[in-house]
Amino acid sequence: MSAESPRVAIFPGSFDPFTNGHHDVVMRASGLFDRLIIAIGNNSTKQRYFPVPQMVKMIAELYQGNDKIFVTDYQGLTATFAREVNAGYLVRGLRNTTDFEYENTIATANAYLTPGLETIFLITAPQLAAISSTIIREMLRYGADASPFVPFDLTVNVPTF
Repeated sequence: MSAESPRVAIFPGSFDPFTNGHHDVVMRASGLFDRLIIAIGNNSTKQRYFPVPQMVKMIAELYQGNDKIFVTDYQGLTATFAREVNAGYLVRGLRNTTDFEYENTIATANAYLTPGLETIFLITAPQLAAISSTIIREMLRYGADASPFVPFDLTVNVPTF
């Protein structure tokens, strides 16, 4: 009898910054898979607020001690990265129907690029659905308290302009 391959999933995103909504998805997805890789990609259409290495460090510290959750960054296509790390699943959180339409298009492209790669959609908890990294960045730019929306203290890590 052969050993079953571990179920490896990637939770990709820009995570700029990582929110309580992202944290909720990670906690729920980590119960579904043997290994969950939080993968910070470089989206060529977005200007980052927090540098990738800083966000990798902050997220890794959040899950320190959880041997199922790994944090890294990557370049290029998510589907290519999935092949490189032998992930069979992508995890995506959905806040609303607009997210679904966008994510469904990406899931179709990823399945084309990497046959067998499955995208798993998790619906965001209702109390977290209004949270977005974009809104949090705007709050931080104008000095508002974003602490209720993130799982760590951003005040010590906010970039200055």
